[in-house]
Amino acid sequence: MPASPSDESTPRTSRNFIQQIIDADRARNPDTVVHTRFPPEPNGYLHIGHAKSICLNFGLSQEYNGKFNLRFDDTNPTKEEQEYVDSIIDDVRWLGGEWEDRLFFASDYFDQLYEWAVQLVKAGKAYVCDLNAEEMREYRGTLTEPGKNSPYRERTVEENLDLFQRMKAGEFEDGSRTLRAKIDMASPNLNLRDPVMYRVKHAHHHRTGDKWCIYPSYDYTHGQSDSIEGITHSICTLEFENHRPLYDWFLEKLDVHRPRQIEFARLNLSYAVMSKRKLLQLVQEKHVAGWDDPRMLTIRGLRRRGYTPEAMRAFCERIGVAKFNSTIDMAWLEDAIREDLNERAPRRMAVLRPLRVVLTNVQPSSSHTCHLANHPQKPDFGTRDVTMSREIFIEADDFMEDAPKKFFRLKPGGAVRLRGAGIAVCDEVVKDADGNAVELKCSFNPDTTATHDGKKVKGTIHWVDAGEAIEAQVRLYDHLFAVESPDDAPEGGTFLDNLNPNSLEIVTAKVEPALAEASAGESFQFERLGYFVVDSVDSLPNKPVFNRTVTLRDTWGKAKNK
Repeated sequence: MPASPSDESTPRTSRNFIQQIIDADRARNPDTVVHTRFPPEPNGYLHIGHAKSICLNFGLSQEYNGKFNLRFDDTNPTKEEQEYVDSIIDDVRWLGGEWEDRLFFASDYFDQLYEWAVQLVKAGKAYVCDLNAEEMREYRGTLTEPGKNSPYRERTVEENLDLFQRMKAGEFEDGSRTLRAKIDMASPNLNLRDPVMYRVKHAHHHRTGDKWCIYPSYDYTHGQSDSIEGITHSICTLEFENHRPLYDWFLEKLDVHRPRQIEFARLNLSYAVMSKRKLLQLVQEKHVAGWDDPRMLTIRGLRRRGYTPEAMRAFCERIGVAKFNSTIDMAWLEDAIREDLNERAPRRMAVLRPLRVVLTNVQPSSSHTCHLANHPQKPDFGTRDVTMSREIFIEADDFMEDAPKKFFRLKPGGAVRLRGAGIAVCDEVVKDADGNAVELKCSFNPDTTATHDGKKVKGTIHWVDAGEAIEAQVRLYDHLFAVESPDDAPEGGTFLDNLNPNSLEIVTAKVEPALAEASAGESFQFERLGYFVVDSVDSLPNKPVFNRTVTLRDTWGKAKNK
């Protein structure tokens, strides 16, 4: 089961194992300047798992008064785009990462990487191989069976140098030849079975243009880029643990600065997929509206949904750093944003499913002003004036004709407090032809301390003035997937079979008139309903669009069961 915020078995904040390793390294060498980096591939938008890595790497550099780099490992030109580069820079900066003048690209090092490859060829540690991809898989072996040496493994140094130079010159077709490290085809670690260092690929690169028609592999590029930049601790996720021997092998054979690679458990969340490939599939197949769809756990999607960098950092801090993979309950993330917005979001009233109420003892031309606090615990947020007249709207869910005994909202003959205004008593229910309540006729008492039938009025509900309220589109988001583990697809199916058909509901709400001029990205608590943000794409002045960021702790789904 996923760990949840109330799970006392979940480790709390303490000195994590990475900090302990760095502490020991610095104890041995007090002059060590801790230097970390975040090295994304620019082939998609960042997701919340990347946020954890950013917070960890940048946080370590800050804690030890060290340095932090942002580097793009841009070794695959057919999948990389400037759009992704720009979005990643913006997202890392939004999250709080600061790299000063240390923005780098692996493509900055292509010349050096080529020279190092030549050095390995000259040392007899690399060779040009003519096996195609399918043949290479056949020769590689399995987890239980050793691989076989390529028939081209024993080419002379001179022949390898000539072929490698001709690969660089563009003489050969894509996929026809590779440069491979000569390590051990019988190694139990498949990553050491003569891995590919370079492939022939005639493709335009977003930075180097058409200069290159061979491109280095990620495994060959990554460690050397860390070395060039003087990285001291290469922090990466557990899937790279089996790559560490290869990371170290290249650095050792080239006799260059050797960073220390440390692996930690990647972030897995319930009701979510964290694979960039699957996120791309969701976008390309239009299961979502784009990378910034608020149902997506991309940083762009979370930003559009109203998540703050402070909440994201708090979430990453709370879940900590572990050595073993596990799944974190989505409630951890939702609690982090609730706590943050509870402090910063001004309160407003909005009615998502309006039911008209006529206050029969209020004159049609009469109205009065209610003075409401913008935040109940923060006087410095000030107050606002809200008009109440004869007709108002309340939530349809706040009325029940056949209500149970402990239903402390509005019912026939019952009374309820109207937030900041007074007490309403339901005298009559007007129904349509299908028997649905379409209007309530109520008597109103502006005395907020009044009783009803000699009893204290327990329930308080929100409302908006029917004449002053404006219409707003409100998007109610739920989990994108209907099950905790979307990758556990039904037999013969895929993760897409677990999509939640009810992940988005759009309603036309009635909201306070002050919300007409709310700015894009501005967050509010709609009283009793949750936290909402002004959509940064579709909202217009006087035509606001709100996205629900998160519900309140006591949702009406729970209230109905009380």
